[in-house]
Amino acid sequence: MRDEDLTAEVLRNALVVAAEEASIVVVKSAYSTFIVEGSDASAAILDKAGRLIAHSMATTLMNSMALSVALPYVLADIPADTMRPGDVFVTNDAYKGGIHTNDLLIFRPIFVDGAVEYFTATLIHVSDIGGGSAGGMASLATEIFLEGLQLPPVRIATAAGLEESITRILALNSRTPDKVLGDVRALIAGATTAARRVEDLIAKHGAAEFAAGVQTYFEHTETLTRAAISELPDGRYTAEYVIDDDGIHPDRSYTIRAAVQVRGDGVEIDFAGTDAQTAAAVNASLSQSLAAAVFAFRCFIDPSIPMNDGCLRALDIKLPEGSLLNATSPYPCGGRFLPAYAAMEAVFQALSDAVPERGIAASGILQPFSIASTTSPYWVHLAYEYGGVGARYGLDGPDASGVHFGLGRNSVPQIEPVEARCPLRVEAIEYLTDSGGAGRWRGGLGTRTTFRLLEDAYITTRGDRLRNGPTGRSGGLPGATGGFYRITVDGEKTRLASKINNEMFRAGEAFVVETTGGGGLGNPQDRPLEQVHTDVRNGWITRESAETVYGVIVDDQLQVDRAASLRARQDRATGATL
Repeated sequence: MRDEDLTAEVLRNALVVAAEEASIVVVKSAYSTFIVEGSDASAAILDKAGRLIAHSMATTLMNSMALSVALPYVLADIPADTMRPGDVFVTNDAYKGGIHTNDLLIFRPIFVDGAVEYFTATLIHVSDIGGGSAGGMASLATEIFLEGLQLPPVRIATAAGLEESITRILALNSRTPDKVLGDVRALIAGATTAARRVEDLIAKHGAAEFAAGVQTYFEHTETLTRAAISELPDGRYTAEYVIDDDGIHPDRSYTIRAAVQVRGDGVEIDFAGTDAQTAAAVNASLSQSLAAAVFAFRCFIDPSIPMNDGCLRALDIKLPEGSLLNATSPYPCGGRFLPAYAAMEAVFQALSDAVPERGIAASGILQPFSIASTTSPYWVHLAYEYGGVGARYGLDGPDASGVHFGLGRNSVPQIEPVEARCPLRVEAIEYLTDSGGAGRWRGGLGTRTTFRLLEDAYITTRGDRLRNGPTGRSGGLPGATGGFYRITVDGEKTRLASKINNEMFRAGEAFVVETTGGGGLGNPQDRPLEQVHTDVRNGWITRESAETVYGVIVDDQLQVDRAASLRARQDRATGATL
C-alpha cells in the first residue's frame, strides 16, 4: 500500500468517527423522546459542492442523501462568501433537498484559509413543527401547508449564539416548543463537534493533503463500485410496485415503475412511467427517491464498498419531475417513504431478475403512527413498528426488522422510557404466527403491539402493504397483511383505515399495531421437513399451515410424521402434473 493510500484510509476512518461522534452528541443532547430513546439521529461531512464524504454509522441513505442534495440549495440562497466562522444554517424545504417539514437539516461551514471548503451536517425528526397532527404525520394532507412550518435555508446561529428571530418562529409553530428548541441546540452541538474534529484533521495533515486524501477516497470508491457493476449481467430489467391507497380515495392505488439498465461498469435506473404526483401524502421529494434507488442498488454489490460520492458517480438515476418520486410544490411529501419504498422494491425485483441467486421477495415495511394528547400541555409518542423482510435466496427473511434505508440505529424506543414519558402502557409485543410468506425460504414475521391508553389521545397512522401483502418470488407466497385496530373498553375490536388523522381514542381503549410479513421465495413444498418442524415448534407457523401449505404433517406431540409428509408432498406433485 502506498503512503498516500494509507493516509487516505486513515482520513476515511477519522472522518467516519467524526460523523459518528456528532450523531451521538445529538442523541445525548436531544429533548424529543423518539430521538433520545430511539437514537434516530444522522450526521455527515460534505464538501462545498455537496458531495458526500462520510456519514455516521447510524445515518441511513434517506438522511445522507437529503443532506447532500440540500447543500447546493443552501449555498444558492446564502453564498459561501457571506458566511462567517460560527455560522449555522437550517432548512426543511422538501423541494430543495429536504425530506418533510419535521426533519430539520443543519449545516455548519468549515473554513480553510478564510474560505468555506467543507460542511458538517446533522439531521433529526423533531417532535413537532405544526401541521394537521402532532408529530408531523398529517396522513390526510392534500398540500404541504397542512404538514407543518416550512423553512427556507436560513441562518439559525452565529458565533454569538442562536438567532432569536428564527427560534421564536420555530417555538410559536410547535405544540412542544421546549422540545423543538432543545432538539435544535442538539443538532447544532453535533455539527459543531464534527466541525472541530475535521478542523483538527486539516490542521494535522495540512489542507492540501486532506483534500488529496478525500479525492483519493472518492476515486477508490468509484473504482470499487464500477468493478462490482461489471460483475452484473448486462441487460435491461424492469419491475413495478403498487401503493395500496392514498388515505383519501380508498380505491385509488398508485404504481411505481423502474427500468434498470446494466451496461459495462455503469448502471442507469429510470423511473419513467411512474404515476404522477397527487394531492395526497403519498409523494416523495427528490432526495428520498434518490436514496431508495441507491440503497436498492447497493444491496446487490459488495456491502463493504464505502458510501460516498464516488459510489454515486457510477449511477445515473432518472426521477421524472412531477411524479410521485419527485414532487413539486405544493404537493405534500410527508408520506415520502411510501413511494420511496415502492421504488426500492421495484429496483429490488428488477435486480433480482438480473441475478436470481441474490434475489429477494418483497417485504413488509415500517408502520408509522403517533399517539398524542388532545389538549395542552402536549405530549407525543411518535414511533414505527416493522414488518417482516422478504425471503432472500438461500435465507429466510428476518422477522420484524423491515428492509429500510431511512432509519437509524434502532429507531424503536424502548418500552420503559416511553411509559415513563407518556400516559400509556405497552401490554404486549408479539410475533404474528403465519404472517411470513410461505416458500422454500420463508418470509420474515410481522408483529402485534398493543398500547393501552391511560388518557384520551389522538391516533394518527400512515400504513401501507396492509391491503396487498408483499409479493413472493419464484413460487413463494405473499406475506400476510397487518393493520391498525381499536379495542374498546368492552373488548370490541375494529379495524382502522391504514391512513387516519387525529382519530379520538378514549382512556382505557387499546390501540393495536399489526405489521405485515415478508414474501416467501421458492416453492413451499421444497422447504426441508426439519425447517417446517422448527417453525411449528417455535410458533412461527401453525400445524394447519404446515400441512396445507408446506405438505408437512405434524402430530399432537409436535413431531413430524415423515412418511405421511413425504406421501402428501408426492401426492401434491403428482396431482399438479395431471
